[in-house]
Amino acid sequence: MTIQEILSKRILVLDGAMGTMIQRHTLTEDDFRGEAFRDHKYPLKGNNDLLSITRPDIIKDIHRQYFEAGADIAETNTFSGTKIAQADYHLEDAVYEINYQSAKIAREAADEFTAAEPDKPRFVAGAMGPTNKTASISPDVNNPGYRGVSFDELAMAYKEQAKALVDGGVDLLLVETVFDTLNAKAALFGISELFEETGKKVPVMVSGTITDASGRTLSGQTTQAFLISLEHMPLLSIGLNCALGAKDLRQYLQVLAKDSHFFVSAHPNAGLPNEFGEYDESPEAMAAQIEVFLKEGLINIIGGCCGTTPEHIKAIAEVAAKYEPRKLAELQTD
Repeated sequence: MTIQEILSKRILVLDGAMGTMIQRHTLTEDDFRGEAFRDHKYPLKGNNDLLSITRPDIIKDIHRQYFEAGADIAETNTFSGTKIAQADYHLEDAVYEINYQSAKIAREAADEFTAAEPDKPRFVAGAMGPTNKTASISPDVNNPGYRGVSFDELAMAYKEQAKALVDGGVDLLLVETVFDTLNAKAALFGISELFEETGKKVPVMVSGTITDASGRTLSGQTTQAFLISLEHMPLLSIGLNCALGAKDLRQYLQVLAKDSHFFVSAHPNAGLPNEFGEYDESPEAMAAQIEVFLKEGLINIIGGCCGTTPEHIKAIAEVAAKYEPRKLAELQTD
């Protein structure tokens, strides 16, 4: 059964935060370096994606914990897996290996759980974060026409990342935490080129992020404008993640649920961060908020972003099992 067929029958659960789980370990510079990067000239601590090479035991255990909690889909440990983002650590040459190994680890964990429960197949989504540059906004307030990255550079970087993820065995690609839709368009362009060149395709998910109370992305788009900008692409799903908690995300999911002809996804934060940058929302409180828009039939794929843990995903999975997924056939055409 394909993931599209499963999505028409039930709500699928995406996993929770990778970074939050990594922070539970008190990792040192040596953990990030391992043997492979022992002599690297620059600091590597904080480069979580690198742990797929240097501490694969930790990453696989995190995937297993989320699957045990009820997740159907695991995201690879590749949020910063582009050449553009890895340039901060002078690791552009390690991008393929980072993504390939991350996909391989998640694939192995998913296959273990699928073998144990064949009626509940587990999937792997190749996580493709927004990079640390924006194609639409100048990073120099004195030069509004300047751009820190070009569309072509973004497309090439995303294409390289996507190739490694597909080679590593992902079922899906997830272009997530989109704060600049032009970046997302570059990602989708690079992915499309890869599919054309290799003849191999996997479904693609896109998830944007609302950055403030105005309900817009960082590059200024409303949720509806975000959808319109991308609806020409053959996507599996479109959704929202990060920045906001479930309670604040609901009104924007209502827009997607009404107007999108794709499946709709959401993986909100565990509330808003406190003054220490930590997330306090309990699994029970978050699941109760998510249940509100599950009752409204807004969702096909639900999970968690910053601050969420296997405990959150377990609570969300239990609630999601009670409700029918949003039906594509019910979309309004007026």
